[in-house]
Amino acid sequence: MLPKRFFNFYAGRGEVHIGSRLFRLPERAPVRIGLGAGLLVGGSLGFLPVLGFWMIPLGLLVLSQDLPLVRRWRRSFVVKMERRNGKRPKRNSAPADTAE
Repeated sequence: MLPKRFFNFYAGRGEVHIGSRLFRLPERAPVRIGLGAGLLVGGSLGFLPVLGFWMIPLGLLVLSQDLPLVRRWRRSFVVKMERRNGKRPKRNSAPADTAE
């Protein structure tokens, strides 16, 4: 049995799972873009007591739902992390069980 992950993002469904909580993103694109931009602005003011720098990656995650440039950044980050953790082979690597 695989260990349960602490964080999951399902872009197709617009859901973010953090721990045992489920957060659904708004269905309308302008509202999602406004939410993502607000999180980025709030995160840039992370030195203030109420706000935090944790809002920046969350804002980018929300924006990746609608903006292709941010989506490419997120996808390349996920691919790099999967390769780093050994869950995804390198692009041009040959299968390990080939006999010559």
